[in-house]
Amino acid sequence: MTETDPISDLIADVAHADRRAFRLLYSQASAKLFGVCLRILRDRSEAEDAVQEVFTRVWLNARRYEATKGRGMTWLIAIARNHAIDRLRARPAPAEHADDEAVVVADPAPGPEARVVAMGEAGRIADCFDTLDPARADAVRGAYLSGLSYEDLSRRHDVPLNTMRSWLRRGLQKLKECLEA
Repeated sequence: MTETDPISDLIADVAHADRRAFRLLYSQASAKLFGVCLRILRDRSEAEDAVQEVFTRVWLNARRYEATKGRGMTWLIAIARNHAIDRLRARPAPAEHADDEAVVVADPAPGPEARVVAMGEAGRIADCFDTLDPARADAVRGAYLSGLSYEDLSRRHDVPLNTMRSWLRRGLQKLKECLEA
């Protein structure tokens, strides 16, 4: 990793029971973790409670975080997401009424918040694709969005098969670095 990860540094300090680092971590990450919990639980009060429990888990388990395996915020989001899903599963099943004539069907469409987040992520991905050489960007799109084989892509771009494999591997790596920035 070529850049610092301030969240990772704070988690490392929290692992040594640094209360100041814990307060900083809370102030820097709580809003994002609240958004994750709210999106899953769809209840503001329960999401607030979940975030508090997530930070309790972080305080108790910060020593388990390994910076070499991923960014600090990614680790925190995984804890929040898993905890929110656990809370969702622990909810009692809604009582079914056999005499109800109307059946309530959940709307499968994403809500406004999810659409805004998805549009922002799509924009980031498009910007990252723009950093690639056009032929390599086309190859990555062909392989991972259109399902073309390496052989098809190497013929399309008139390059050897191993060169195509290198293009795809390096293209994905560059996209990953761009998205993590």
